[in-house]
Amino acid sequence: MDLPAPLAWLLDEASASPDPDRFLAELGGRLMAGGLPLAGGALTLAVPHPIIARRTWLWRAETGAVIEALGFAGGSPNEDGRNWLAGLGPVEEDAIGRGPDRPVLGWAGTRPFKPAETGQLRQAARFAAAPLAALAERAALTALLEAYLGKRSAARVQAGALNRGTGEMIRAALLYADMRNFTALSEAREPAAVIADLDAWFDRVAGAIHAFGGEVLKFIGDGVLAIFPVTRMPAEACEAALRAVVAARAGMAHLDARRRAQGLPPLPYGTALHLGEILWGNIGAVDRLDFTAIGPAVNLVSRLEGLCRPLGRSVLISGALAAEIATPLLPLGEHALRGISTPCAVFTLPDA
Repeated sequence: MDLPAPLAWLLDEASASPDPDRFLAELGGRLMAGGLPLAGGALTLAVPHPIIARRTWLWRAETGAVIEALGFAGGSPNEDGRNWLAGLGPVEEDAIGRGPDRPVLGWAGTRPFKPAETGQLRQAARFAAAPLAALAERAALTALLEAYLGKRSAARVQAGALNRGTGEMIRAALLYADMRNFTALSEAREPAAVIADLDAWFDRVAGAIHAFGGEVLKFIGDGVLAIFPVTRMPAEACEAALRAVVAARAGMAHLDARRRAQGLPPLPYGTALHLGEILWGNIGAVDRLDFTAIGPAVNLVSRLEGLCRPLGRSVLISGALAAEIATPLLPLGEHALRGISTPCAVFTLPDA
């Protein structure tokens, strides 16, 4: 059977496309080479994610560039793609397959599409069903892994780091934060209210971590362990971690003010920062693994956070991290940490 080149590609090769943006750009280029007057294209896939409902890739024919737009719960299933295409020209759009979460493939023309051209696009959409099903499955897996593991860890797992003991030594700025008086809080409030309190706390801290390039490795009860990997200079990771702490403090100050206005107690917490080497990889039982970080640096940052209460400070910074940053800090002397053989030089922010 002699198929047009775009359809042959969809049938034989498209399922191997590494990601949706390259699928869209490749298909758009092949359709243009076949004579279709395309100005751009859009591909929308539903994803199982706590916040994101849809991911839309937008391809511009003139430059070949692809950008991504995120759709959140409550919006139109293809609002981003349709609106963007409408700004380029007349739109032809097809929902592929069945069900409310089916992929949507749309195209904008440099002029109105002729009936024969519309037919070609609809035929391409039919042939795209199988490769898009494979892409949607991979996108769903990526979304789930990122929601539970974080972007970097999810990428490592998808790349094949699945065996127990698989890992690598990396240098990173570590952040450990822990809520105070959580036991008393959980005894005084209903379980649903306690969960809401935890979510509000995690939103401020994790949001600040992600905003400055860090990654939450683990939520430990009412605590958070995060890393800022050193990719170039250690000072960059350390400064990013410190900025995340400052941003989280601002977010928590706003939250506590709102809670006081509602007659609720504030949510006090302590935070520690450290720079060190960690083993980042798969650890656990034969049939139940955790992709996390271990090592003396992790032990130190958690022990350091434990000094926040006795020292009366909400932020403590190790000497190793303090040596890498230019921000003025207040020295608090050297302190012995439980389980750590060498005393740790400890610093804090002047207002913490």
